[in-house]
Amino acid sequence: MSICVAVTDNKEGQAALEAAASEALQLNARLVAVNLTGSDLDTSALTPALTFDVVVPDARSGQDEVEQVLQVIQDHADVTRLVVGVRRRSPVGKVVLGSIAQRLILEATVPVLSVKTTDA
Repeated sequence: MSICVAVTDNKEGQAALEAAASEALQLNARLVAVNLTGSDLDTSALTPALTFDVVVPDARSGQDEVEQVLQVIQDHADVTRLVVGVRRRSPVGKVVLGSIAQRLILEATVPVLSVKTTDA
């Protein structure tokens, strides 16, 4: 069993990583972190008892971030849930800008755990 987490380069992404790591430890599952940050993923806060893989999607694939995460889920058949970080958006923001988290919640083929930051 594996838990997949979409890690973005913001506080929501960090909250998702922390929640996914906690879930993986509780369930004795492997963590598959999809690094959408564009830089090296800081895994120093993860406990050594956690087994994890970091997947860095190929930016040249032509897929957007959502498609890349969904592809990782498809490639790892043992993924039983997806963890994403969310933040509050205004009604106008929902119309004008798409949300990676919103699309993942709607399009994922596995259950999704959405995590908000403590100040969200």
